Amino acid sequence: MNNEFEADLVTLIDDEGNEHEFEILDKIEVDDSVYYALYPFFENAEDSVNDSGEYYIMESVIGEDGQEEMAELDDEALLDSLAELFEKRFAEMFDYEENDDEE
Repeated sequence: MNNEFEADLVTLIDDEGNEHEFEILDKIEVDDSVYYALYPFFENAEDSVNDSGEYYIMESVIGEDGQEEMAELDDEALLDSLAELFEKRFAEMFDYEENDDEE
């Protein structure tokens, strides 16, 4: 069985034009909006070990040019609610993977 894993990556460009690469951890739809949990992607494994381990929650929006863009969330209550949903899903995914290994 081939157990190779290839990360689903997205490159975001900040306001200063700097590119940042992220791994898409998960995606959920809530009230006709799509939200992504993104984790910084590091080419160097050592950089990943030294990272804080925090992920970012971004909303998918359609920009003026009709292209999908990622937008930061300003609503703290929404952000907390989404974080709770993502954390629950992460726990379920991790539990499922652990149970598969036991069989």
